[in-house]
Amino acid sequence: MSHFIVSARKYRPQRFQDVVGQAHVAGTLKNALASGQVAHAFLFTGPRGVGKTTCARILAKILNCENRTPEFEACNECSSCKSFNENASFNIIELDAASNNSVEHIRALTEQVRFQPQQGKYKVFIIDEVHMLSNQAFNAFLKTLEEPPPYAIFILATTEKHKIIPTILSRCQIFDFRRITVADTVAHLKSICAQEHIEAEEDALHIIAQKADGALRDALSIFDRITSGAGKKITYDAVIENLNVLDYDYFFQITDALLAEDASAVMNHFDEILRKGFDPEVFVLGLAEHLRNVLVCKDKATIGLLEVGENLRERYKQQAALAPSSFLLTALNLANECDIHFKMARHKRLHVEMALLKMCHVGRAVKGAELEKKTPDLRNAAPSAANGTRETTPIQAKPLDTTPLPVVPPPPGSVKEVSNAHTLSSKDMVDVRKGLRQGTMKVESIPMRLDAFDQLVEEEEIHRASLESRLNLENARMEWNAYAALIDSNLVRIALTNAELRLEDKLLKVIVGTTIEQNNVKGEMARILDVLRKRLHDNALKMEVVLDEQKQAQQAQQPARAARPLTNREKLDKMKEINPAIEDLIRRFDLKLGE
Repeated sequence: MSHFIVSARKYRPQRFQDVVGQAHVAGTLKNALASGQVAHAFLFTGPRGVGKTTCARILAKILNCENRTPEFEACNECSSCKSFNENASFNIIELDAASNNSVEHIRALTEQVRFQPQQGKYKVFIIDEVHMLSNQAFNAFLKTLEEPPPYAIFILATTEKHKIIPTILSRCQIFDFRRITVADTVAHLKSICAQEHIEAEEDALHIIAQKADGALRDALSIFDRITSGAGKKITYDAVIENLNVLDYDYFFQITDALLAEDASAVMNHFDEILRKGFDPEVFVLGLAEHLRNVLVCKDKATIGLLEVGENLRERYKQQAALAPSSFLLTALNLANECDIHFKMARHKRLHVEMALLKMCHVGRAVKGAELEKKTPDLRNAAPSAANGTRETTPIQAKPLDTTPLPVVPPPPGSVKEVSNAHTLSSKDMVDVRKGLRQGTMKVESIPMRLDAFDQLVEEEEIHRASLESRLNLENARMEWNAYAALIDSNLVRIALTNAELRLEDKLLKVIVGTTIEQNNVKGEMARILDVLRKRLHDNALKMEVVLDEQKQAQQAQQPARAARPLTNREKLDKMKEINPAIEDLIRRFDLKLGE
């Protein structure tokens, strides 16, 4: 049986030019080697599986190489390079800080720093997962890291830079490693397939790269798993079955059904997905990503954001040509809301189905909104952005003839002469009344029959009479008590109920006895003042909360009289005053007063 080596180890880069997706780090390190300005301490930080330890080993190998290439890469032929390739180099020491995180381990490392390298110029210490060191170990490492011997170089690697103390960070050159892009991962997998003589579909490699989420090591691990089952031919179907990934076809079919407003087809597709064992939350996330991909295909400037194969790219373009942007944005918003509230939903399936049904009617709702904008309506007064007032748009009413409409009512008996004037419907009459009351319409601009004109004027006079100010102390007290009865907080309700009201012209004075009551009333003042203005029909009403000086003086004297604590007998008497039933309770259970 041959010894199998996983792809992550077998194809680990041996040169900077082979490192995937980290050209900014490799270029900076090469320039430092070329200029001879190599720092004594480096910190490589970034997500897992992006090449931090690999770059640390390549740098250590180049530092001790005896015959560097013109591109400042290791020659792989000198004794130092050969010993490194065979894991037999005494000049490169690797330490796993996850399992060697105590002060004793750091002291042992600093002892090794004292000894010069037996071969080569540098002694390189690579400390992986350095954030796992304890604070005591970090402090023990500080002096050695700041002033090491000229032959000692430290390379620290971590996935969690925020856990490293600032005194360590200030002593290192920090290199931030990026996530590997889908395109770079796919290109690397293609090169491995070529070397291994494996035939792979591009869409299948894209699925592997997306599943890896920016970690090349994860992508290679998934690749090994797929090849162990699929053999020398990797297909798209094999990958989605092995990784339990939803097929793109489902999302294309569901989107087509949503555009066609075919609710039954959408529900059947979703049921099929659930019967295959997929989590509803995974479906919602996949549908949101699909809608996003369709949206970016709407514009040639953003089509480069699509990270899929060429075959799928063409399908996305075709569907994007059929899907309106308004539908995609609204459906994306519904999918996002469904994802946010998914964990709190008691009935997960129904929660997703409701979101899908809403998406089905997005097109109809958008068309209705557009039609409403195009249709002339009397309710078209919009608030002005400058001062909050309402601007009046002229009412578009089409008269039956060109006869000028009268501005003022004519003498009785002349209604028949203008009977051909436009008659407003009952719905329009409601809007007219509303516009007149808000001041956004004028009677002279409204085309109507003269008998309807008389009726409207009469109704407006009655309405204005009903809106006369009701501001007096009795009405104010009645509305005040009605508001207080609706308050949930006992303290606020009691403060409002106990308050004394006095009306001085347009100023309502609220007199309270304690500072606590004053604060409680002030907390409700804005809301209750708004209610009183509406109920009493007077926007000029103002309110002030003041303390009763007499009650305040009495309270100031109370602590002097009640300096001593109450006895048990006095406490019982107080309780009886509040609730006389306590006397019956004491007699029924034959209770005795304790000392």
